[in-house]
Amino acid sequence: MKINWEPIKSWFGFSRRERRSTFILLIIICLIIMLRYIVPEKNIAIEYIPTGNSEIENSSATMQAKRDINKPFSFDPNTVSYDTLLKIGLASKTAGTLIKYRNKGGKFRTPSDLKKVYGIDDSQAKKLMPYVHVKTDSLPKQGGHTYNQRKKLLEINSCDSASFVSLPGIGPVLASRIIKYRHLLGGFASVDQLKDVYGLPVETYDLIKGRLSVDTLAISRININSADYKTLARLPYIEKFEVTSILKYRELKGNISGINELTENKLIGAEKAVKVRPYLKFE
Repeated sequence: MKINWEPIKSWFGFSRRERRSTFILLIIICLIIMLRYIVPEKNIAIEYIPTGNSEIENSSATMQAKRDINKPFSFDPNTVSYDTLLKIGLASKTAGTLIKYRNKGGKFRTPSDLKKVYGIDDSQAKKLMPYVHVKTDSLPKQGGHTYNQRKKLLEINSCDSASFVSLPGIGPVLASRIIKYRHLLGGFASVDQLKDVYGLPVETYDLIKGRLSVDTLAISRININSADYKTLARLPYIEKFEVTSILKYRELKGNISGINELTENKLIGAEKAVKVRPYLKFE
């Protein structure tokens, strides 16, 4: 009896397209297997990510390290570096101000001198002062005396530009501005007027004020009863409208007898009268 294989062939047989696809698939499988043995295996590093209590401990350690950096320790403000100032808790801007103050000739002789630095308030200065240790060899000396002890007072109405430059923190530019302002005023009536000079830092003024003196006899005074508009308007303390009022009053009333007459007639205020009094004469 002859077996009819046609139904079986039709069930398990492949068409031409299926045979082609099967052949291509076999080739791809073989290539993948070959690549597995040709290309070397690479080890992938696995980074450990802390979790749970370990992460908390690491965070605490970091916070403790930051606290240690900002913890004050003994330092000499005359020699301490910028980086060390940051470590003791000063802001970068304040640390820079301290360094600039020192570079201009400023010296720290007592722990309380920290208050001279702009940016260090009383509370921060109080916190740092116990850690300040000023070395005596960091202060300039000559003949066994400190710089302030051997330095004579500088009379600011008669000294020249070179004398101002000899002061700590005063350069040629600031010296020129001081001389010009002195000429504009007619002379200084007090050392405090140096604070009105453009560009003169408060720190520098605090540093040099103890080394200065003023001879008020050197002031060039203006006769208010004969001065013209331009002469009176030269004074920095009197506004132009006030000069106009004074001249009109003088034209109507005649000579002005004194500074009180100006304030009583509200030509200038009482506070301004104190400033201009050294520069006026009533003849």
